[in-house]
Amino acid sequence: MKETMYGSPNLIQKWKEKGNKLLSYTSQVEIVMTIAFILLCLVLTILTPRFLTIRNFRNLFWQATFLGIIAIGQTLVILTGGIDLSVGSNAAVAAMFGGIVMQQFGVIPGVVAMLLLGTLVGVIKGFLVAYARLAAFIVTLGFLSIGRSATYLLTDGRSLVGLPEAYRFFGNAEIGSVPLYLIVFIVLFGMAYFMLKQTKVGLYIYAIGSNEEAAHLSGVRVRFYTALTYAITGFLCAVSGLILTSRLGAVDPDTGINIELNAIAAVVIGGTSLAGGKGGLLGTLIGIAIITVLNNGLNLLGVSPFWQGAAVGVVIIFSVLLDSIIRQLKST
Repeated sequence: MKETMYGSPNLIQKWKEKGNKLLSYTSQVEIVMTIAFILLCLVLTILTPRFLTIRNFRNLFWQATFLGIIAIGQTLVILTGGIDLSVGSNAAVAAMFGGIVMQQFGVIPGVVAMLLLGTLVGVIKGFLVAYARLAAFIVTLGFLSIGRSATYLLTDGRSLVGLPEAYRFFGNAEIGSVPLYLIVFIVLFGMAYFMLKQTKVGLYIYAIGSNEEAAHLSGVRVRFYTALTYAITGFLCAVSGLILTSRLGAVDPDTGINIELNAIAAVVIGGTSLAGGKGGLLGTLIGIAIITVLNNGLNLLGVSPFWQGAAVGVVIIFSVLLDSIIRQLKST
């Protein structure tokens, strides 16, 4: 059978059929997690009157945007069977570098530098994972330390202040009554969703995560598309860092610290398998909502930040347990 750079003619049909089989599983997880999200909101509504307020909703949207943009990229990486532990430091070093450029040359050059560096870091990680064949866990763990150290070195551990006032536009502007950052998130989410569901790139990402060797034998450029997910994630990290720092009007060396845990949690809670090839962005959206509301609710209730991390950990373990139970039921 003739093969091309896009794979064998039967590849698309093959993975569509497999996707239909996985659809019921993914839908079950999404339904369960949606119910859990609704119950969480009901409990918080009863426990604290501040939860159902306009001010708190705006705060929720803000928190969800910063986490959500990064979680989009994390979903793509995990679907290939990889993982990126350095998303927080990627966002921080890009924002810090862009902020320094911005102070010298203006807002536009600074923003461009920010996005380019974030993407470049993603490209390097993708090359090491896909072409040098290094373990994604090790590569991204290394970049977690490298990126965070570089962020501190750029300003000797000090926050970067005195950014141009025009830079605050990205994190504070509104179109009508809708925050610009929320619109950016919706657009990015829609583009990523369309890519996964309606293009060959998305099909190949699922194929790589399901069976890398079979995808390679079918003509898929496995290394290229694997590296592409890390490059996209690097770009999204920079966008997230841009939105966060422009809202605050300053860049802190601790920007995005520990966001890795929440991003992975959102993806896993949404039903995306850490083994790759199964899940999707709708589930991740539900996971983002759960993580955001959970953290927000615990803050409103005055729960210690130390317990908040434990709560996220419990939710992750519960999600993985649910994944295991559903898979076992499906196999019997």
